Amino acid sequence: MPHGSPRAMVVSEDGARFYFLDPTMQHLTTVDVASREVTDSFNFSAGNRTVRIRGFRAAPDGRTAILTLDTAVKLIDRFEIEPYRLVEVDLETHEILQDLPWPAGESTPRSNFLYSPDGEYVYHFGRDVIVLETEEFTEVDRWSLREPIQPGVGPIRFGFSTDLIYEEPGFFTNLFTLHDEAQDRDLMGVARIDLPNREVDFYTLGPSRGIQFALAPGRRTAYGLQSSIEGYEFWTFDLEQRSIGNRRQVAGRPRMALDVSTNGEVLYISSAGNTIDFYEAASFDYLDTLALDGDMTSGLIVIPSPPAP
Repeated sequence: MPHGSPRAMVVSEDGARFYFLDPTMQHLTTVDVASREVTDSFNFSAGNRTVRIRGFRAAPDGRTAILTLDTAVKLIDRFEIEPYRLVEVDLETHEILQDLPWPAGESTPRSNFLYSPDGEYVYHFGRDVIVLETEEFTEVDRWSLREPIQPGVGPIRFGFSTDLIYEEPGFFTNLFTLHDEAQDRDLMGVARIDLPNREVDFYTLGPSRGIQFALAPGRRTAYGLQSSIEGYEFWTFDLEQRSIGNRRQVAGRPRMALDVSTNGEVLYISSAGNTIDFYEAASFDYLDTLALDGDMTSGLIVIPSPPAP
C-alpha cells in the first residue's frame, strides 16, 4: 500500500476495482481486483494546504467520482479552515472538473451518494432522496422521506450502506425504523427502495432493535447481528416470506461487523482486532477463526469471483 493501511474501502459497481483512503484521508487509491495491483493514487494536498477527502463515490464507469473535500491552510500563527467543497473529479487526470452545489443546500463533511446503474443520475440520501443528473448535477426530482408512510405512524428512518455488492442495480434494501404513534413505540422492518421508479416496498417485523443488516446473495435472505449489553445475537430475515427466521445468541466482542460469503453459506465477523470469525449461516454454528498479522483498519469487502469466460 503506497500511503499506509487502507481506510474507508468501497468496491466498484462491477466488482472490478475497489477504492480506499489512507489513514490521513488525503490519498484516494484504486486497486484492480483481478491483478491485486494498485493502479492509481492521488491527493490534492500541496505545500501548506492539507486537503482531506471526507467522503467519495465513484461513477459506475470508473472515470469520475464525487468527493467531499476538507481543506486546512497552515499559516505562521494559525490554521485557516476553508468551507467544505463537493467536487466532481476525473479519476484518470485527477483534475477537479467542477464544484457541485450541495444537494440539500447545506455543506456537510458526510454525504451519501449512489449512482444509477447507467450513471445518468446520482441519488443523494438525506432527509429527502434528491435525484441529480450527472452533467451539471442539477436537481431533477426530490423524494421526501419526512412524511408518514401511512396514517398513525411516523416517517421511516433507515441507514445507508456503501456495500451494495449483492444488491440488484437500482435498488437499496436495509432495515428501517418508524414510530407507532398509537402504541407510542418504535418498530423496525425491511424497506426495499426502487430508486428509478421512486417506490418503497416495506413491512414491519416487530419492536425496534439495534441490528446490523447484511444482504445475502440472491436477495432472498438477509442476516442481522444484534450487539447490546445483554449480549450478542444472530438473526435471519426471510425476505420472501417477510418474516424473521432463526435467531441465536453467540459469544461476541465489542465492535463486530457482519458480512456474508459469496455463496451465502458462511457469515464473517470482523472489525476491531486481528481476527475474522467464521459461522455457518444456516445454524450459526462457529466454524473457525482466521488470525491476521495485524489489526484491521477498515471494513471487510467480500467480492464475488467473476463469471467464467
